Amino acid sequence: MTIGIINAMQKEHEQLAALLQGKRVERQGHFSFTTGTYGGRQLALMQSGIGKVNAAVGAVELIHRYAPDVLVNTGVAGGIDASLRVMDVVAGATVAYHDVDCGPENEPGQVQGLPATFAADGRLLAIATGLETEVRIVPGLICSGDQFITGRQQLGLIKARFPQALAVDMESGALAQVCHLYGVPFLSFRIISDTPGAEGHFDQYLNFWDTMANRSFAVTRSLLDALTTQL
Repeated sequence: MTIGIINAMQKEHEQLAALLQGKRVERQGHFSFTTGTYGGRQLALMQSGIGKVNAAVGAVELIHRYAPDVLVNTGVAGGIDASLRVMDVVAGATVAYHDVDCGPENEPGQVQGLPATFAADGRLLAIATGLETEVRIVPGLICSGDQFITGRQQLGLIKARFPQALAVDMESGALAQVCHLYGVPFLSFRIISDTPGAEGHFDQYLNFWDTMANRSFAVTRSLLDALTTQL
């Protein structure tokens, strides 16, 4: 069993890599991969960088090199539902693009010829939502696009097209599409770092990394512990 984990940010990657035994680092072009064991399972970690293209290319490289049995995306997202607070977690039961429009014959966010939304692997979703943690874990729709959402106008446009959306990020959609194409079970697990449209939203995001990053990693580690014991 090999578990692939992709995240966008360096701090997240370093925290996960520090857990591995027999750690080995390999480079392929722009990307760095860290492999090793944790909880008796082989892990292949990769920091993709920010955005859909980085995420997609990185996922393809990871799949080709390490043939993971499952692929999990961990990281942060902006919460766009009034019920969410910073440090809540959204487990992406479905993932969609908020910045794709292929014309009137397709649904909002749908790449022609592909599903309008990409569904998480049922077993991975059940493991994530069954975690016993101090934070709230909510299954729902994550929307992705190549935009850092800051303003109420941007938020309003997304919510108008995807009223059920809980969170926005910049990678989950591309990763879900790659996993759909390659037949790899996938889950996006995103901790809410900020709430776009709120007063002081950008300060909220910066404060998360200054004060809550270690606490958020404890949640990610809980997921990793569950994956290595239940898969």
